[in-house]
Amino acid sequence: MALQQIVEQTVAGLGYDLVEIERSAGGLLRITIDLPWQAPVEGVLAPEQFITVEDCEKVTRQLQFALEVDGVDYKRLEVSSPGIDRPLRHEQDFVRFAGEVIDITLKAPMGAAAAGQVSANRKKFRGLLSRAEAGGWQIAWSDEPQPKPGQKVSKKRVPAPLQVLGFTLDELREARLAPIVDFKGRAAKPAAGQA
Repeated sequence: MALQQIVEQTVAGLGYDLVEIERSAGGLLRITIDLPWQAPVEGVLAPEQFITVEDCEKVTRQLQFALEVDGVDYKRLEVSSPGIDRPLRHEQDFVRFAGEVIDITLKAPMGAAAAGQVSANRKKFRGLLSRAEAGGWQIAWSDEPQPKPGQKVSKKRVPAPLQVLGFTLDELREARLAPIVDFKGRAAKPAAGQA
């Protein structure tokens, strides 16, 4: 059986989602897991849950056994949570993280279709993820730099225009949550239907 199948079956059998499998130099096998996501029921937000050390230990023990039985060659196994820069791979990931700031890298530059202030050969973008009206996905961003703490911003200054880029999952090389750290704590997300 292939490595991907062994890991997927083992992780799913324990009630987790497989996010990523990575093989590194020196025989390191890195497995990233997450808790299964349930779409919120109308008006009710489920409490956000996170992978714990105990979850990683449980998956590690089971994977060590499964990989040994199938004779998979590795020297070290590392099981972890996705972290703050979680990769987005499937449609469900994009649905789950709609409204969050993400980083995307396109497979090909935008080309001549890019109008406005964006460079036609730009591939990397950071913006707020949302569903596009015509189907697919879009990110919105402003190239205006964030003011530094304590910096006075003139009320007369015209803000940079908001730019929007539509894309499909087939056009992406990579998509990840933007690793933004806020030491003020997590803000409560509005319930569905509220803004």
